[in-house]
Amino acid sequence: MTEALRIWRERAHPFTAVVMEVTDWDAATPCTEWRARDIVAHIISTEREFLETHQLIADPHQIETSGEPAGQWAGHESLVAGLLADPDVANRRFAGYFGPSTIGETLAGFYGGDLLVHRWDLAVSQGMEAGLTEKELQDIDSSMDGFGELAYAPGLFERPVDIPGTAALEQRVLARTGRSVPFAAARSVVRPIQ
Repeated sequence: MTEALRIWRERAHPFTAVVMEVTDWDAATPCTEWRARDIVAHIISTEREFLETHQLIADPHQIETSGEPAGQWAGHESLVAGLLADPDVANRRFAGYFGPSTIGETLAGFYGGDLLVHRWDLAVSQGMEAGLTEKELQDIDSSMDGFGELAYAPGLFERPVDIPGTAALEQRVLARTGRSVPFAAARSVVRPIQ
């Protein structure tokens, strides 16, 4: 097993567990204007675009669109895990957005980190606990340090949320990503992802 696949599974399996528990795919989420289903669509589409860019799939839009997002996620996760199981794919080097990287480092690290934050989004949209561990929260925090101000570029994270100095680790870390803990669904209308 490649190290990238090990890290990917470490992050994808808890996300999958939350996906499988979703009962309301139209629930509001902490991501402004996104429903629960849009979280899964976002993850799949951004990862598929990355895979197409690196000629690992032919068409990023060639996604199973029938059925609920849980089935779509299961198929996509299986595809990514299969790619990361191949050392030639996982170790392929390229010039990444944040500097030199490999396919495996980017899928397991950057996109795997996205699974951590969006696991929380999806869980709280259902009134569930995300179960983020201290290590996972530290991984998110370290990633935010690494991104610096680039984290707040359009389409990435919202600006940090002000929190009290006595806030718990989860609240402090998620506040850096523009999320408020606890999440209370707004009564506003959410629109599907474009």
